[in-house]
Amino acid sequence: MAIDILAAFENEPEPLDYVLPGMAAGTVGAIVSPGGAGKSMAALQIGATLAGGPDLLELGEVKTGRVIYLPAEDPEHAITHRIHHLGKHIKPEQRPAVAENLVIEPLIGRQPNILTDRWTNCLIRGATGARLMILDTLRRFHLGDENDSGAMAEVIGRMEYIAEKSGCAIVFLHHASKSAALSGQGDQQQASRGSSVLVDNIRWQAFLAGMSQKEAEEWGVEEEFIRSHVRFGISKVNYGPPLEDRFLRRTEGGVLAPTALEKKEKQPKKRKAASNKPAKDSRDDW
Repeated sequence: MAIDILAAFENEPEPLDYVLPGMAAGTVGAIVSPGGAGKSMAALQIGATLAGGPDLLELGEVKTGRVIYLPAEDPEHAITHRIHHLGKHIKPEQRPAVAENLVIEPLIGRQPNILTDRWTNCLIRGATGARLMILDTLRRFHLGDENDSGAMAEVIGRMEYIAEKSGCAIVFLHHASKSAALSGQGDQQQASRGSSVLVDNIRWQAFLAGMSQKEAEEWGVEEEFIRSHVRFGISKVNYGPPLEDRFLRRTEGGVLAPTALEKKEKQPKKRKAASNKPAKDSRDDW
């Protein structure tokens, strides 16, 4: 149905319904990071927060509701371990809400393919009535070539269709390219592996990036603790202000928690002392 332009001129529209900071309901987004940076745990924590649990990632005020988390590359036993460790950070009074609102269904070995009508319809049914659906990871939900812009446009198009039909926001987890990871550019929009369509055609993108040596020096983190810190932020947002980047610390079981870091003040460079030696006479060289 076409938009009534005169009505839009005259009537104040309903405010956008934000599922995550800057991410509107019924849209598609991504979380991009190198392998092993903690994006699956971050996704689980986001799901738990929206389900009524603690805000360990410091997302701010969010509307709680039903969350569907579909991990397709980890076995159930590994996911249960993550849930157990995360549970240590969830207050007893929060646990019933999280258990009721967070639905986790491992799909490893079931080869979900979003490009088929069967799986598209299945995901629509699951997403209907939910605030957020998380697909972990993108590579596990299609059989296309990720460098093929046409194929990836169809993948994103299917997700948009599911989001539009259900009203649910969809976030897929995706790997950063090797070049972005090696060059320390994992926080950039184009860090995403594969076709640029995977960035251009979505409305929101977050990232996890390991702490660099330079950042460790700036924030006073000792060498032995660098690998336990990651930076979390939003590299693309179409419908609101971005979330300010923040450092998180890996705790027991890989749970990401806030960390109190203070930026070190830069020390002024010392001037070289003036030499008291007399200038050499160039005639001495002759």
